[in-house]
Amino acid sequence: MPLSRCRRFPIMPSFLSILRRLACAAVLTLGAAGHAAEVSGSGLALGPADSNNVLVVHASNSVQVFRGVLEDFSQLNPGVRLEYTELSTQDLYAETVARAAREPASRSGPDLVISSAMDLQTKLVNDGYAQVHVSPETRALPGWANWRDEVFSIGTDPIVMVYNTRKLDPARVPHTRRELLSLLQAPDQPLAGQISTYDVQGSGIGYLAATQDTRLDSMAGALLAALGRNDVAIHESTEHALDRLERGEITLAYNLLESYTRHRIAQGAPLAIIYPQDYTLMLSRSAIIPRQAPRGDLGGMFLDYLLSPRGQEMLAQQSGMRPVSASVIPAAGVRPMALGVGLLVYLDPLKKRHFLDLWRAAIFPPG
Repeated sequence: MPLSRCRRFPIMPSFLSILRRLACAAVLTLGAAGHAAEVSGSGLALGPADSNNVLVVHASNSVQVFRGVLEDFSQLNPGVRLEYTELSTQDLYAETVARAAREPASRSGPDLVISSAMDLQTKLVNDGYAQVHVSPETRALPGWANWRDEVFSIGTDPIVMVYNTRKLDPARVPHTRRELLSLLQAPDQPLAGQISTYDVQGSGIGYLAATQDTRLDSMAGALLAALGRNDVAIHESTEHALDRLERGEITLAYNLLESYTRHRIAQGAPLAIIYPQDYTLMLSRSAIIPRQAPRGDLGGMFLDYLLSPRGQEMLAQQSGMRPVSASVIPAAGVRPMALGVGLLVYLDPLKKRHFLDLWRAAIFPPG
């Protein structure tokens, strides 16, 4: 990891400053004396190739954004081979279910699954695909961040609006969903063909955000219809939408992850974040140890590292996620969604089919 990453730490209280200096020292040591990282298109491997302790992690977190965290863990555990693969939230869920159906008695697959689709993670737990893990780190979590000792929040990420600062007049920037609706209905149509939102049919994050909007906002249906009338584009991921925003192909995107956006802004992208003042959803990056994990002990070790003070600090600094302890922001009306059965309502097959039918009718109006 380059030295410049260690120099970005802001001035903080002395305890956190010490933690950061230790983290930087560990990363620099890895670069000098550790095993070379093996990078593939959607994966990263760290540690000795001949190790008897192989930890397999499948996650929806971008390799680029999560790499610093993985390297720090590898430095702390040099004898462990860490194999990390990035997958979509839907693939993470589907592969876990398919593996159990195909080889119910086998020990195969990943040792830890991390996903931003916290509803799908909760469903895996509810349907018996996860195993219990109890440790001092999991016991220290607040109630909303631990369900049944089987699914855990490792950090949170606000769901925000993002716009290209070169394409939207600051005076017209919407700060609430009502203001966004008014902008979509404006006579000069400033966002026609210039706005994007998640494809909820293929994105677990997108489906979760859209169904929570429906639950919380009486105007959600009107907003969807206005998006459709403005020829909204649909994106598969936050990274996909940010690519289009940065190139100036669109002006504004609705429901993106804050962490990836902050990473782009830090790299110089002409983007700005809007935290909706009516309400800002805060989802969890949640982790489970699959029931079939070959090395559930190693999955638990990595999970405990992520929940430790050092792991939480590294997550915040390297991936942009908010630590679990700093996820409740009452003054801004931001509170994280709780893990638990409440997330399963819109995963009911009939409710899901009905919601998707209404969503398609709004986003893709006839003609």
